[in-house]
Amino acid sequence: MGRIKDLYTMVKERRLGFAMDEVMSGDHEFMPGMGPEGRLPFEFRVTWGPRHLIKWINPLGGAFMTQPLEGTVTVGGMCTRVPCSGTLELAYFTEAKIRYTFEFVFGGKTYHFVGEKIHIRPWNLHVSHTTCYGTLKEKDTGKPVSKSVTHFRFRTTPAFLASLRFA
Repeated sequence: MGRIKDLYTMVKERRLGFAMDEVMSGDHEFMPGMGPEGRLPFEFRVTWGPRHLIKWINPLGGAFMTQPLEGTVTVGGMCTRVPCSGTLELAYFTEAKIRYTFEFVFGGKTYHFVGEKIHIRPWNLHVSHTTCYGTLKEKDTGKPVSKSVTHFRFRTTPAFLASLRFA
């Protein structure tokens, strides 16, 4: 009974949200002169989810289906498991995209990553929800550092679903 009461209180106070843990892994290539040549591993492990479910599903609000994310990023040839934070935007209805945007600091520089799952349609979810095309840039200069392609691996689905929790 206590859990139901806690849930009711969270909804009533408009502070009910959820969180999930997601892993996207693949590879990237540095732009010429920005790092070693060839394909190298690229991975981000993030926790995302809205803090206020009611605000999150309100299309008239300022953060419709956009939620914070935080976790770590590994950029092969550069850094391993560096803390990152940003947002995940589920732009299904406006752009048919899912957009991961985050920043991290390494070697005294701040880097900005934008990765997108594109062309999201009901008939291609097995591809559009699993492939993310990303660009990593130096934040201060806007100079491109690398391009990546990461994937949500189907074998991680049970852990992803099991990670759902009220937050």
